[in-house]
Amino acid sequence: MIIPKSKEEIELMRESALVVSKTLGMLAEEVKPGVTTLYLDKLAEDFIRSEGAIPGFLGLYDFPNTLCISPNEQVVHGIPTTKPLKEGDIISIDCGAIKNDFYGDHAYTFAVGEIDPDTEKLLRITKESLYAGIKEFKLGNRVGDVGYAIQKYVEPHGYGVVRELVGHGLGRKMHEDPEMPNYGKRGRGKKFVEGMVVAIEPMINMGTQKIRQHSDGWTITTLDKKPSAHFEHNVAIVDGKPELLSTFKYIYEALGIESDEEEPFRKEPLVV
Repeated sequence: MIIPKSKEEIELMRESALVVSKTLGMLAEEVKPGVTTLYLDKLAEDFIRSEGAIPGFLGLYDFPNTLCISPNEQVVHGIPTTKPLKEGDIISIDCGAIKNDFYGDHAYTFAVGEIDPDTEKLLRITKESLYAGIKEFKLGNRVGDVGYAIQKYVEPHGYGVVRELVGHGLGRKMHEDPEMPNYGKRGRGKKFVEGMVVAIEPMINMGTQKIRQHSDGWTITTLDKKPSAHFEHNVAIVDGKPELLSTFKYIYEALGIESDEEEPFRKEPLVV
């Protein structure tokens, strides 16, 4: 059952999302060769708590850490380790936080130093597909419209769209209805309504769409061991249109990137 949020609840969820956005921005300065993902995990936990929030992933379904950190061929749900990052790696950092009894949950795939052009293209196309999907998250459209837009954007590049893992509704629970696949057919699936809040999160592989789960019960990797990228935003339907609750602004400030990609999905400039 879809649980629409009031405008007041959406503003509370924006606060939750911004805790995650700020956490990812802080981590952006720390992602570099030689750093361990367990170190990043500790930084994130301390930062989230300093913001008056609670790590959203820690203990959820018995997950052991604050962050899901997934390097290279890992798709999602990677467990932080003491293995140092190296030049040319990529890492998806997926972060959740609870504030005001609501969840924020989004992700960004970072380059570790200089990466090869093919991998750089994978990251760019995957992030662009996220916004292609968000554009279709509006009153009167359906789940399939978002999935179709993402799939149509990435598959011409020869990339695989992961089928087994999907986006989701978001609220007082991390996972609410509806599921939000990154593939689909126009006009199919549940209809979007005012006040919906979802996490849209393309998980796109450079090669095959097929994946495998490891014996730790969490880590997911591509079957062909080629890289995978993952980007995620929290989006609400406000006055019939998609409105971002999360932002990559803090990441871009840390990395010196200029971007106006979020502007179509904000009614007004982001207040920080």
